[in-house]
Amino acid sequence: MRVRAAVLRESGREAPYAASRPIDVTTLELDPPGPGELLVRVRAAGLCHSDLSVINGSRRRPLPMALGHEAAGEVVEAGAGSGFDPGDHVVLAFVPSCGDCERCVAGRPALCGPGAAANEQGALLGGGMRWRADDGSRPYHHLGVSAFAEHIVVSARSAVKVDADLPFEIAALFGCAVLTGAGAALHSTQIQAGESVAVFGLGGVGLAALLMAKASGASTLVAVDVVEHKRELAARLGATHAVAGGPEAVERIREITGGGAEKVIDTTGVAPVLRQAYDATRSGGTTVTVGLPDPEAQLSLPALSLVAEEKTLRGSYLGSCVPRRDVPRFIELYRSGALPVDALLSHRLTLDEINEGFDRLADGTAIRQVVVL
Repeated sequence: MRVRAAVLRESGREAPYAASRPIDVTTLELDPPGPGELLVRVRAAGLCHSDLSVINGSRRRPLPMALGHEAAGEVVEAGAGSGFDPGDHVVLAFVPSCGDCERCVAGRPALCGPGAAANEQGALLGGGMRWRADDGSRPYHHLGVSAFAEHIVVSARSAVKVDADLPFEIAALFGCAVLTGAGAALHSTQIQAGESVAVFGLGGVGLAALLMAKASGASTLVAVDVVEHKRELAARLGATHAVAGGPEAVERIREITGGGAEKVIDTTGVAPVLRQAYDATRSGGTTVTVGLPDPEAQLSLPALSLVAEEKTLRGSYLGSCVPRRDVPRFIELYRSGALPVDALLSHRLTLDEINEGFDRLADGTAIRQVVVL
């Protein structure tokens, strides 16, 4: 079938993207789904820094690539053995877990070996690409999803069935922002009632982490960002303190918490900010990072502090979640009012406005933008 899709042909073009147009909305041929795959009509797809990092060249991926990885849609056709039916509403996760490798069997599908290999190659879990351009080339898939398209073919292992009454533009947020942010707060950081928590970076992922920290009973909740309107939103969503980002934030957090927060989450993917997050963590505390830095970025820490202060530093990918378990769990928290992730949705746009959307993401204007298809 013929499908309109947003294709990145060259990374590293200068902003503003509204002028340089790195993303070309074009028509591609889409192969039908094979066994264990789904043809999905995309209804909503979120813009994320993981997309932006491919556009600006800090995250190397094979090109040309049909971008996008946070989405919700409706199954149109289900391949044999997929476990889905036409008409099912689905949220798509950006790691297609095979279910059989050592990490999947251990309950850590975010670290699935075959899924990571397929994502690195720009292929689907079943191998190869399903896109065809008119010039005969085969554009790559982004993280097994390629969400910025009218229809997509995905592995059924990327999909989670959700209730049909959940609005698509809200459902899409659960595929990345909520899984990554709320999951990191719940699983990786394991925030307990009464603890002090700081969150660095208040985009969709950071605010989802903040919402879960509040739902988990954090007593002191410090929100950190360089953008004032994001700090204001964090305060409305339950942060007890909002602190301007920068080196001075460390001392401010120490003052607020009496020596440093017990749990600190960094969502920025910026190594110097991660160091600030670590420095803002009290002795015996835990620092968790979820942002994806440039592959060449290095982190320098005082090694003695890991022992003498019994600090813990850990990473969290996909929020250390099991999507088929956690997407329904987080949706129930949303329905109960405990996780109001609809507040993260700042802009709705069309597919043709996607370059302008990434300008807003790059300059910090937006929280979470969703392409509505």
